[in-house]
Amino acid sequence: QVQLVESGGGLVQAGDSLRLSCTASGRIYTIYTMGWFRQAPGKEREFVAAINWSDGNTNLADSVKGRFTISRENAKNTVYLRMNSLKPEDTAVYYCAASPISRPQILARLYDYWGQGTQVTVSS
Repeated sequence: QVQLVESGGGLVQAGDSLRLSCTASGRIYTIYTMGWFRQAPGKEREFVAAINWSDGNTNLADSVKGRFTISRENAKNTVYLRMNSLKPEDTAVYYCAASPISRPQILARLYDYWGQGTQVTVSS
């Protein structure tokens, strides 16, 4: 099993920045990719970003390219999502996820482990 704990969410104004963190524990040697997804009220969960633990290869959703950055700190088993120029439409619960597939994946069903989620609210 792999446990994921997110932190860093909050209430901010449009144009502000936030950094989310996700720390993994347990059988992390089975994990090759870490991802971030988000779910707004009444909407389906959507892919935001993903990164390969080893080579740092990343994949970002078009809606966040140029504003969000995903990075990892292997020594701390932690992945970060830096969110700049936040917009009200970025408001959602953000989930961290872990996948045994090496190439960063955009499909939620390819992730085996999920965190509890952290709320991000952007006011206009």
